[in-house]
Amino acid sequence: MNSSSAITFIEKLLAEPDLAPSIVHVERIPAAEGRYADFPAGMDARLERALRSRGIERLYIHQRASWDAARAGRNVVVVTPTASGKTLCYNLPVVQSLLESPTARALYLFPTKALSQDQQSELNEVALGGELPLKICTYDGDTPTSLRVSARDTGRIVITNPDMLHSGILPNHAKWCRFFSDLAYIVVDEMHGYRGVFGSHVANVIRRLKRIAAFYGAKPVFILCSATIANPGELARGLIGEDVVEVRENGAPRAEKLVAFYNPPLVDPVQGIRKSSATESQKIAVRLLRGGIRTILFARSRLRVELIAGYINEELRNLYTDNERIVVEPYRSGLLPSERRAVERGLREGTVHGVVSTNALELGIDIGGLDASVITGFPGSFSSFWQQAGRAGRRSGASVVIYVASANPLDQFLAAHPEYFLGRGAETARIDPDNPYIYADHAKCAAFELPFSEGDSFGGDLEAVLAMLEEDGIVRKTGGRWFWSSGGYPGEKISLRSATADNVVIIDATAGRNAVIGEMDRPSAKELVFDDAVYIHRGRQYIVEKLDLENRVCRVSERDVNYYTDAVVKTDLKLLTEDASGETPSFGWSVGDVLVRTQAGKFKKIRFHTHENVGFGEIYLPPEEMQTRAAVARFGPGTTAGALLDGFDEAFKAAVVASAAGMVRDIAPIFLLCDPRDLGTVSRARDDHFSVPAMYFYDRYPGGTGLAEGLSTRFLDVFAAAADRLAGCNCRTGCPSCIGPDFADGRTIMEGSAVKSAAAAFLAALSGRGT
Repeated sequence: MNSSSAITFIEKLLAEPDLAPSIVHVERIPAAEGRYADFPAGMDARLERALRSRGIERLYIHQRASWDAARAGRNVVVVTPTASGKTLCYNLPVVQSLLESPTARALYLFPTKALSQDQQSELNEVALGGELPLKICTYDGDTPTSLRVSARDTGRIVITNPDMLHSGILPNHAKWCRFFSDLAYIVVDEMHGYRGVFGSHVANVIRRLKRIAAFYGAKPVFILCSATIANPGELARGLIGEDVVEVRENGAPRAEKLVAFYNPPLVDPVQGIRKSSATESQKIAVRLLRGGIRTILFARSRLRVELIAGYINEELRNLYTDNERIVVEPYRSGLLPSERRAVERGLREGTVHGVVSTNALELGIDIGGLDASVITGFPGSFSSFWQQAGRAGRRSGASVVIYVASANPLDQFLAAHPEYFLGRGAETARIDPDNPYIYADHAKCAAFELPFSEGDSFGGDLEAVLAMLEEDGIVRKTGGRWFWSSGGYPGEKISLRSATADNVVIIDATAGRNAVIGEMDRPSAKELVFDDAVYIHRGRQYIVEKLDLENRVCRVSERDVNYYTDAVVKTDLKLLTEDASGETPSFGWSVGDVLVRTQAGKFKKIRFHTHENVGFGEIYLPPEEMQTRAAVARFGPGTTAGALLDGFDEAFKAAVVASAAGMVRDIAPIFLLCDPRDLGTVSRARDDHFSVPAMYFYDRYPGGTGLAEGLSTRFLDVFAAAADRLAGCNCRTGCPSCIGPDFADGRTIMEGSAVKSAAAAFLAALSGRGT
């Protein structure tokens, strides 16, 4: 179906009687003309022929600006939207330099292995299409041992990811001496993905990379590319520790895009219960697919991806028409590499017509031409939303995006204020490379790779960290140098992407198969593949026979059941230190270190489609413990919020504080520009440390990443937004879009109404509006 036909079909679809009342806003983003520049003088004739063979007769202006900066030896960061041709921003200057210098090398960093494989295919088209004499190699966990020696010894462009660089290349740099000696360029693509904890780790990996390159006499130029964010220069400087030239002006043409906001209809106006965003997304996706619209549907979790993909395939199931000749696949972390690449290939070749994905397909993997993107629930950041929206129409011109709001307060806030959503500027990406936990880990890795000398620069307070490591016997100082003195390689125990490096392998033990079908990190395994849990893999259901945490193995067996499982996780928190505090007339605040203990004690059995609870079970697993940072709002008797709470009994006070804390937690990501899952909360009617009511908002990563400090400076703004959201909710007694349904904790309708009214007054007092 061509792009204009797709738009026409979508307009008719959105006008259908069962959908139209729930369409709260439609935004038409007009097409834009491209702006171009000529090929630069001096471009190698072979490279120019390779470009012309692909139909490229001139460059976009941002591609030319990147060429000019990189060829002048300056670090450059390119910030343009999805599908704007960023790949040529680094491929052209890199290939040109490598053609000029037969010994020069380049290192490409992508956040995932899938992107590395995709980029090798793209480069091969340029190199082989123009018969360019450049050897391009991918070096990651899937690279066969037989090809690894060839990659490091003769590869001109080596494509890898931060994880392999951290654990496989840098600790073995002596084997890579020829490559590092001639390293001319380092490319960092999808830079906007390097934020928070992951970005802080990657910044330290790059510190180690630069240190080793300098040891071998190289000073490479960095080329970084990013989707639109507010602070590309700041993030790039934080990642590489050097100045950069910013290229922000986008020259790529833009096709028309239709963005529709869909808020599922109410099924119980009194309680404010809406239809499930999962089932509504499935309904919309099925209609798109039946209309010939190739569709990608994004969901927030692995479980939801499997559920929605299963629902879609179940609705399309027809033995006589081969499921209406429509193929829909799930795509998520935990699938085997061969399974993920088969889905990617099917999307490119057109044999897969629809895909249900987590944010794993948000980044720039080439998945061919899709016409529609259905986004189930706010993905955590505005840049992520536009990345997901950009997955449709990358090649096929005009496209459609349908945002299906969930019952989450943040989604309901955005559905009620689409102008706020569409009017927001780009987000700020935050990293903290000097986070003490992260920095100390990478200082260990760096000491293992090369000794430190007095006066060496490695960011942060290096000598203080080395002194601490020396006290623990990890390094030894001799002759003004610190040498590694511990056993093993420290990077083996350090994961760049989560708090733990431990992964649990999932084995299908059905009828003695003993086949590996997936893996996940240990904390997730405790909440998803506990004993008797239902594990869903590509539409097949498995019952967990045994989760063996000691041996990092989970054994499952295939079985058809009519329910899925969801763990009930309890969180406890203890304040360890308080290193900043303040007072306002409405509340007091503190920032400090906390110990957070989480434990899954029970699980629910939830029936497919109806999502009703059909039973419970017990989980017998040890808790996870983490030391991190938290911002605390406390409500003593001398504050207006505390005075309001003093008029309530303990049970009612606890309900009010918990309701308000939940609202604040769901609204805060808009102001902190983080993912909602990065922030946790604990509320208490009487805190055991402060002896007054309190709300804790803690960073979900060890050591913290600055969210607690950021929230402490924005408390008033966040409280005001939460108060506005609660005041604007039309339910009588609380609903999933504000403080939660009134019957969820056994409250009567009258009690629910009182809690909502009191929570509204409490938030108004916190924001300084109370009387």
